[in-house]
Amino acid sequence: MSPQIETDDDGLIRLQKLLAQSDVASRRKCEQLMLDGLVVVDGEVVTRLGAKVDPRTAVIHVDGKRLPPISEKVYLVLNKPRGVVSTMSDPEGRRTISDLVADRPERLFHVGRLDTDTSGLLLLTNDGDFANRMAHPSYEVDKTYVAEVEGIVSRATVKRLLDGVTLEDGPVTVKRAKLVGGNQKASGSSIIELVIHEGRNRIVRRLLDEVGHPVRRLTRTAFGPVLLMGMKPGDIRELSREELGLLLDSASL
Repeated sequence: MSPQIETDDDGLIRLQKLLAQSDVASRRKCEQLMLDGLVVVDGEVVTRLGAKVDPRTAVIHVDGKRLPPISEKVYLVLNKPRGVVSTMSDPEGRRTISDLVADRPERLFHVGRLDTDTSGLLLLTNDGDFANRMAHPSYEVDKTYVAEVEGIVSRATVKRLLDGVTLEDGPVTVKRAKLVGGNQKASGSSIIELVIHEGRNRIVRRLLDEVGHPVRRLTRTAFGPVLLMGMKPGDIRELSREELGLLLDSASL
């Protein structure tokens, strides 16, 4: 959200004006949303049209949807190409995330990481609290992966994944697992989609190894509500207001 919103000398702004300038709806429609009891600020319904809020700290929901605060912070989505190291520098001289965001002025953190040989969705931000919470397993943000694996995956194997598999460092809970695109019998491989919330090192590869189907190629296609949405490898975009709002709520920020 743009930080270029005018406030008074106390740093406050009328709530309906903030909603309108944040492109929620027209000023009149925003006033109606408030009168209808659909605007909640810091846990309380606000219907008084003269109410003012601090746009940088207020936790605002409109019809149940979070409106991110005004902030100088950036929240980006990267489609990390295969072969790029999930660090900002590498002593071995390999290509890193920093090479892909060299034109960005901010000091960015990556949320969690992807293996060098794994492609797909990675979040980048200069908000350290957000990065830490998004990567922490206690917040259980779903991560969706699509893997091409060796062998033909049976329904029994899918059920085994859903029932839970224990690795050397503990059990893994798989929220969803399904075959996608059909088995590729000619190539002796299958394509499977998994949804998990853990971020342990090489967790998806180790999980599929354990059930007898080593990974050939692996891509993360979603992080919570955030999708790659047809992004090409190396592409970067900003999180939408809706995506950021959902993630902030999931992380209790």
